Amino acid sequence: MRVEAEDIRNLNVLKHYRTIRKWAHKTKGIREADLEILIYLDCLDHFRRVDFQEGTFAYSWDKGRWDRLRNNGWVEVWRTRNNTTRKFNLYKVTFKGKQLINQIYRIMLGQEDLPSSTKRNPIMKGETYMDKVLKVSIDLVNKDETR
Repeated sequence: MRVEAEDIRNLNVLKHYRTIRKWAHKTKGIREADLEILIYLDCLDHFRRVDFQEGTFAYSWDKGRWDRLRNNGWVEVWRTRNNTTRKFNLYKVTFKGKQLINQIYRIMLGQEDLPSSTKRNPIMKGETYMDKVLKVSIDLVNKDETR
């Protein structure tokens, strides 16, 4: 079965993507561009550093992005290199990263709501103007029956 553009539009998958991306950025401590690259890398399953570099061509230059993803536990080594048979390391998105990506997919499909408690979602405290705006947007996402 081939998925067509009309099928994706009818699913309303990208309808609330910006709000969901902002929520992930604010609550999980990952930059928005890093999250999008993480989604790209997750689709590759196992990848090399070269694959990461190719995936970043569409984004602004950020020299520390690779180290940040590794140090914050979003990407890990799956297979280390040795100098005889394996010429490079293979990496994968960590369990933590896969859980976040799967949660984002579930929210976009309407299978799960964005957290609305102040304990699970500090945005709901509304401490800044941007948090107040996102709080209204999160409520609208959760009330939307067509996502």
